[in-house]
Amino acid sequence: MAENRFLMFLGCAIPYRVSAFELSARKILGKLGVELVEMPEFNCCGLPLDPVSHEMMLILAARNLALAEQKGLDIITLCPGCAGTLKKVNKMLKEDKALRDEINRHLKEAGLEFKGTQNAKHLMQVMIEDVGLKKIKDSVVNPLTMIKVAEHNGCHILRPKAFIGFDDPEDPKTLKALIEATGAACQDYLDETECCGAPSVGVNDKIALQLARDKLNHIKAVNAEAMITICPFCHIMYDTNELRIEKMFNETYGIPVLHYPQLLGLAMGLKPEELGFNELRVDVSKILSKVCEGGKQIA
Repeated sequence: MAENRFLMFLGCAIPYRVSAFELSARKILGKLGVELVEMPEFNCCGLPLDPVSHEMMLILAARNLALAEQKGLDIITLCPGCAGTLKKVNKMLKEDKALRDEINRHLKEAGLEFKGTQNAKHLMQVMIEDVGLKKIKDSVVNPLTMIKVAEHNGCHILRPKAFIGFDDPEDPKTLKALIEATGAACQDYLDETECCGAPSVGVNDKIALQLARDKLNHIKAVNAEAMITICPFCHIMYDTNELRIEKMFNETYGIPVLHYPQLLGLAMGLKPEELGFNELRVDVSKILSKVCEGGKQIA
């Protein structure tokens, strides 16, 4: 049995819109000895329903947590929104007996009860706390010292700190440390912690695209050759819209957007096709060429 075992929580969007994130995450976690236990009984985390029905959000999240408690395993998520929602509800129900009793009244109809015995973690938290930087560095056979990249944490991965609590949202260190463990240089740039703009798309896509443009300009200014994301929606925002932004604002970027597990997978010697590189919309051939020519040939 693996040292680290987690229930895999894929959420709603990743299997249908960002399957490369799931594929590459499964590959690198397998190499790091993390066992993923499938849980088809999981439902939506509840986040999309919060503005409509806060109670329904609580019930949906609590049901997932109660199912995890039955298995006696913590949850790992790839989506920061899912992780944040599950963490928030877990904390709220643990600390508020009246609320816990009310939610358990609903769960009882499904034969479930929330007890507060398990936790939910995002992939990034599992990597830093459960796997550890030493094991990650030891897994690297093709150090990516030939490339310079820029991190993008996004909003939900670290905020609100009261519920997330494993890094400083104003001065985050975790993703940068994970990137540097691959051997790649992680460039500092202006407004690193700013939003990608995705939450504004449904209200005003021009504002959203301007926010994404600002970020791309700042990354371009430090000569980063790729952006590294850890959130499916941030990835969609940049990877889907970079070419659109270039045309709209008469810019040229050529900055591919990689999921962090794709970056680590390259450093582990995995093939690009094993990591879903064919799904990326922005041309990544320059990065792959450098990785193959600058380090060991990818097997």
